[in-house]
Amino acid sequence: MIELQYITDRKGHKNAVQLPMKDWEQIKKDLDELERLRNKKLFLAELAEAVEEMKQVKEGKIQARNAEDLLNEL
Repeated sequence: MIELQYITDRKGHKNAVQLPMKDWEQIKKDLDELERLRNKKLFLAELAEAVEEMKQVKEGKIQARNAEDLLNEL
């Protein structure tokens, strides 16, 4: 469990928190991993969309985009 210390104003309202460095390092590591997973999920969703688009092109349902349009999307 994270050991937090709260910093309060004169009226006793919490306005900041202090935690041990080891806990902060773990939080940063977890946030980095979360960001990595979020990016991976986004990449996989975009890849699935591209595969579906190519399927529709092969089936003649939509027309393929030209290379310039594709590069502009990047």
